Amino acid sequence: MLDPHELTHSTRVFSCNYTGPFQLLVVHTRCLLVQKGSSCGAHEQAQQSRMGLCWFLLSFLFHSLYAHNDFFTSIGQMTDLLYTEKDLVTSLKEYIRQEENRLEQVKEWADKLDSLTNTATQDPEGFLGHPVNAFKLVKRLNSEWGDLESLVLKDTTNGFISNLTMQRQFFPTEEDQTGAAKALLRLQDTYQLSANTISNGDLPGVVHKSRMTVADCFELGKIAYSEADYYHTELWMAQALTQLDEGEESTIEKVTVMDYLNYAIYQQGELERALELTKRMLKLDPNHQRANGNLKYFEFQLEKQRKAEAEKKEQEDKKREKKVLDKRDAQRKRSKDPLPERKKYEMLCRGEGVKMTPRRQSRLFCRYFDNNHNPWLLLAPVKQEDEWDRPRIVRYHDIISDSEIKTVKELAKPRLRRATISNPITGVLETAPYRISKSAWLYEYEHSTIEKINQRIEDVTGLEMDTAEELQVANYGVGGQYEPHFDFGRKDEPDAFKELGTGNRIATWLFYMSDVSAGGATVFPDVGAAVWPKKGTAVFWYNLFASGEGDYSTRHAACPVLVGNKWVSNKWIHERGQEFRRPCAMSEME
Repeated sequence: MLDPHELTHSTRVFSCNYTGPFQLLVVHTRCLLVQKGSSCGAHEQAQQSRMGLCWFLLSFLFHSLYAHNDFFTSIGQMTDLLYTEKDLVTSLKEYIRQEENRLEQVKEWADKLDSLTNTATQDPEGFLGHPVNAFKLVKRLNSEWGDLESLVLKDTTNGFISNLTMQRQFFPTEEDQTGAAKALLRLQDTYQLSANTISNGDLPGVVHKSRMTVADCFELGKIAYSEADYYHTELWMAQALTQLDEGEESTIEKVTVMDYLNYAIYQQGELERALELTKRMLKLDPNHQRANGNLKYFEFQLEKQRKAEAEKKEQEDKKREKKVLDKRDAQRKRSKDPLPERKKYEMLCRGEGVKMTPRRQSRLFCRYFDNNHNPWLLLAPVKQEDEWDRPRIVRYHDIISDSEIKTVKELAKPRLRRATISNPITGVLETAPYRISKSAWLYEYEHSTIEKINQRIEDVTGLEMDTAEELQVANYGVGGQYEPHFDFGRKDEPDAFKELGTGNRIATWLFYMSDVSAGGATVFPDVGAAVWPKKGTAVFWYNLFASGEGDYSTRHAACPVLVGNKWVSNKWIHERGQEFRRPCAMSEME
């Protein structure tokens, strides 16, 4: 079976206006900032000089802001790209207007001379017998045609091209495009969405619905193919082929799509389907070299398979049926998926499989909470709701105001950087595909709002904040997620927080700073708990028992954001300073 990797289609799609995942797929063609309608005449040299300085300063500014791009990992920063693209379109339209004006002048000149030469050539000697006509002919050919030549050669692209060239260095990269594509595949799997559903834009909570083109589907299939992900290659090449069969116009040819689809099907062991598709390819292109080679190969392989089936028909039927049913599981094995609880995790993300019984549910309550008559909470107790019993997870409602959220976002957004994880072997901070977000750290001395928030967490939890980590703000990107993990350091990670000198992470406080249209839940796979984002609320749980032992039931995850923009901030609270606030228990599991 020959590999269609030689194909070099790289169609790009120019469209936007959607904050969900679709329009972000082909983010490769986006830009960062372009001045509106910049253009200048030859007589405005001083103005050109000032504009040159302006562009230099803008370039320096945005190089500083976006030195760490990874645009796909933060919806909050990606919004800037929409405004940038809008400005670039304005510049492009100005170029078109200038070109249309220039061509209109050329057209007027051509129409005038067309009429004149038609009349003159009917009686050339009589026409030139008039001395004025003779003078004007000489004048036109000597000077006016030269002026026309200058008009035709006039370059009106300078403003647009200089803007585009200047900003190209800040464009999102291939890594961004691949990251956005993989996010779509992740959403497809987690929320069990068909390729047709995604292509049509039929997602819950969508405001700006947008349909994917054949080129979009083909590009997504190619990215899956480049990762040897034949399961998703098949899904998206099949969707591209379906849309072509339905009559959608595209520069992508059916045979090209079939070539990739054929290879993906073959790699998953479905020889009969691959043979049928090969025959269909040859009807469209009888001279297709790879299809002709594959036809002979598939027929030979099927004949071998039929002979083997004749000997062990029943066993082979069962194996073949299982192979079709478990395609995604087979792909996971090929890609060596490291997450053992993925099925459970994805079920919880979809709102399925929550295990709490009605009896346990009846023991969960809401209350006004003043934390043992804390002076700051006596007159204004907080609203506390039990979300889960074991481990105990509580939610606090109306715990952070809209104005505070706005301040936190404004402080964090300019310094958002790709979120990292600590390598358990080397201890080095590094990016990871299972954590798709950008984060920033805010210190209480920077703004009074941060100081107030820290004090509020201390009042509500009764825990010391001086030894806690700074407030971390996170914004999730396209399909943003953080797969199951522990917040505390395990026994096999004795040096996890050694450099801080404050002990292990005893507890986690998590603010939800936005509503999420679909997806984005915080789930605890080991116990079946799912907590859904609600703006202005916060959830709190202990990572360690009072004995100091880790509570392994707190392993949790941030589900992929299906539609919307998820902002959170969290406070990791450490052991030191809690000796008298949360005394050590006698039993290991207390």
